[in-house]
Amino acid sequence: MSQTILIVEDEKDLAATIEYNLEHEGYLVKVAYDGETALNEINSKPGPDLILLDLMLPDSNGLDICRHLKSDDSTRMIPVVMVTAKGEEVDRVVGFELGADDYVVKPFSIRELLLRIRALLMRCQPQEAKEDLIQFGPLKIDVPGHKVWVNESKINLTVLEFRLLETFYRRRGRVQTRETLLNDVWGIDVDVTTRTVDTHINRLRDKIGSTGAFIETIRGVGYRFRRNPDAGGD
Repeated sequence: MSQTILIVEDEKDLAATIEYNLEHEGYLVKVAYDGETALNEINSKPGPDLILLDLMLPDSNGLDICRHLKSDDSTRMIPVVMVTAKGEEVDRVVGFELGADDYVVKPFSIRELLLRIRALLMRCQPQEAKEDLIQFGPLKIDVPGHKVWVNESKINLTVLEFRLLETFYRRRGRVQTRETLLNDVWGIDVDVTTRTVDTHINRLRDKIGSTGAFIETIRGVGYRFRRNPDAGGD
């Protein structure tokens, strides 16, 4: 079954160009020229598999739409690619902090956009996991359900935060550099600095409370997830 992509873009010529190229790649495409129409499309059944979201819309701010999506359990797992003319790093960081999965700055290459979409959809597809339910001290991770609990209290994580936590757990005891995490968690080249990794790890630590101590900072190198939940280091 073809995957559905929702384009949220008020520049009609650009939206038409993206729509044409996505349909040529075999995707089903829907287009919304404003935020209200976008939310109606997102809440329809079935909803989109991925959203290309412009930041500057005539009736709303794309960041507000992203915040709404990522705070709702029914939509927070839909991958979001920010498409915008705003290229400053602070804009990208804010987008990622709100849960955006990728960021493309106008003007951009259609070929690059297609590659990013393909890579993101592949990363977000359910994969066969070694463990469906991970128990690591008071931390519990439901991999297929993308759910996390600490001391039986449910923790709401963004898609990137969940992927970051799972990656740390799978590689526990091994040091991960910021560059490695950017490549493996964020995926295809993302135009942000390694400080973005630090920002997300700090937010992840805050969200998972006491178990945030499982993610150890290795000064001058990167980060490491404890091998054993009952002791520091190895």
